Amino acid sequence: MIDQDIIDGGMGASAVHARPLAALRGPIAKGSASPLLFIGPRDDWSDMASLADVRLAGIASPSGAADTIRRMPTLDIVWLAAAETVEADMLAGICAATEEGGCNLICETALEALDRVAAAVPASVNVQFLVDADPADRLVALAAARRTRDWTLNDVARGDAMERIDRLQEEVARISRLLGDLAAQSGGLPGAPAGFAPRGEEFADYPGQVRAPARDYAAMPRSFVPEERTLDRQRAKAVRRMLRQRRMREQYFPADLFADPAWDMLLDLYAARLERQPVSVSSLCIAAAVPATTALRWIKTMTDAGLFVREADPHDGRRIFIALAEGACDALARYFEALEE
Repeated sequence: MIDQDIIDGGMGASAVHARPLAALRGPIAKGSASPLLFIGPRDDWSDMASLADVRLAGIASPSGAADTIRRMPTLDIVWLAAAETVEADMLAGICAATEEGGCNLICETALEALDRVAAAVPASVNVQFLVDADPADRLVALAAARRTRDWTLNDVARGDAMERIDRLQEEVARISRLLGDLAAQSGGLPGAPAGFAPRGEEFADYPGQVRAPARDYAAMPRSFVPEERTLDRQRAKAVRRMLRQRRMREQYFPADLFADPAWDMLLDLYAARLERQPVSVSSLCIAAAVPATTALRWIKTMTDAGLFVREADPHDGRRIFIALAEGACDALARYFEALEE
């Protein structure tokens, strides 16, 4: 149950009244629930206290949330509602306090503000993005963000949320193995998914990933495009044609029957790479052809697996791009070369 007496009643500039660790946990110490701080209007909170191992520790307004996070003795999850309405300075402060406290962040935002909000959250923060999320999406995000305290192994009945996470992880592992095998056919490629190259200090925000080199997305005049660019354009057309064919199936069969967001995103990023075009987070969500929250979960998983990388927009610090890691790009190139043989 939620401890109502630790919830901020005013929802103004003041924050929740943080209580000592023992008071937050109650009489049970080992295996206690992960404390969660909800940031936003009280009416926006959907009671998730029934979820095993997660409990609401308090509710705070955005203006006082950063100080509240720093004052609370233990906090595992920070849930930020309507992030698109939070001022940039406040959002930066919340992210900084979340990272300092080692908390996991669940961030709800509107699709039209996704690129701005995603760019404002540092890559070093473990974040789950939610866009037009349903109850199942919220449970999946909570299950991914919660912690089991004191290394206690809990025998919890597996629900739909955990099953979805398992299927997602298994699918990413399968794709990683496939791309690794394709790359290995030539005797091994540096940066292939099966064994990523060590990162340099300048890429510390991208653990386990291969940073894509800086690229000039400006198109070259057609009359001066070398033969390699001509081949790239032809390959890009073939990839786009494959994506269109995949979308055409949805006119005749239910869309979820063939849902394969990881592959759709890989194809879209590969085509964009060949076209020398950047891909924003929101654009990649659309290309995945699944609900935005599901696509965001896939993007995070593929990034953690080293298949995708984040790239800052050199012209707009409020936006980031998603690109293929070099190993994934090489594997896809060999896959299409094999198809053309």
